[in-house]
Amino acid sequence: MKMFANATAARLATGWLTMFLIGTDLFVVSPLLPLIAADYRISPALAGLGVAMFALSYMISAPLLGHLADRIGRRRVLTYCLFGFASANLLTASAANFTWLLAARLSAGAAAAGVSPSLYALVSSLAPPDRRATWLARVVSGLLVSLSLGAPIGGLAGAVFGWPSIFTVLAGCSLLLVWANRRVWPEDHGGDITARHHAWAPAVLGGRLVPMVGWSTALYGVYVYLGAGLAAHGFSTEEIAATILFYGCGAIGGVLIGGRMVDRIGTKPTSGVGLAGLSVCLLLIEFAVNAGMLITFAIGAASAVAQLFFPAQQTGLADDFPAQRATVLAWNNSALFLGIALGSLIGGQAIAHGGFTANLRISAAIAIAGWMINQAVVPDTAHSQAEAVDLG
Repeated sequence: MKMFANATAARLATGWLTMFLIGTDLFVVSPLLPLIAADYRISPALAGLGVAMFALSYMISAPLLGHLADRIGRRRVLTYCLFGFASANLLTASAANFTWLLAARLSAGAAAAGVSPSLYALVSSLAPPDRRATWLARVVSGLLVSLSLGAPIGGLAGAVFGWPSIFTVLAGCSLLLVWANRRVWPEDHGGDITARHHAWAPAVLGGRLVPMVGWSTALYGVYVYLGAGLAAHGFSTEEIAATILFYGCGAIGGVLIGGRMVDRIGTKPTSGVGLAGLSVCLLLIEFAVNAGMLITFAIGAASAVAQLFFPAQQTGLADDFPAQRATVLAWNNSALFLGIALGSLIGGQAIAHGGFTANLRISAAIAIAGWMINQAVVPDTAHSQAEAVDLG
């Protein structure tokens, strides 16, 4: 029992650190943009293409690499892609010009796309059925901590030591995690061949991914423009920074609570609360903004409630597609990035034509539409049936 507990702790810690590293690499580019732009003598807007290249490459590559992981082994794809991630970061640090930098970020996004779904599939496959969502939530929390902690620290260190040094350190940490992941995860040779196969229907999976697109569109449509919206309502730079920190803390708490909720009450009720709650909380933010009080609290609450959805969505897919877990979780990540892109576009238009309150209302409407679709496409017995399969 003690050996099992030690192995579990090592796996969850390694998974958490891996997701923290991936998230830091993605989010740290934002505070480093002025330094990158100055070095290459380009505008910060043009330098921001590095983020777009990473996200686009991730979105396209994730389903392909997820399918490969289910075919040849998730640990193998995880470690190979982590090694590729280290190489891409070394190329980023040493890029001679902006074109090479974009190529390096494209490679980093493709490599990261093979890491996350493989890791999620390994975690969900090895977790006890009644703890699957909790384990996934703990690993995902590493990604959220990187937003509120890893990126700011990386930005400050980049200002002192130069931005290339940050990507060099990330490359070194990636190599260490290649070794750690090979040590803690058992070798596998493909999907869960002992699990009962769900009817593999792309149309079914497509329907299950629509709530993820709606959720991420609504959430990130507000988050991307949060600083601009708060500034327009008189928030200082310090107040905006404190609010975003509060937002990050709410997200971490929400995803951990969401994992526990899924294991106790199931995937559909938890995902429903997350989507409907996000819609309500976005309207509460509008009320708080108009009243000029409790704005930071309302934003933190919205972040926490929204994150209940993510572990429920992951666990539902892992339960219902046990033999294709890496593939479906990769598609889920692509749906997440698609929603982020749509949220950025829709939120920008809403801000331009109606201001921050219009953005909040439109995002709330998208979230409730996602809730309606979620109620229609997610089976009521998804979690309990999977438990019976795994326990049987």
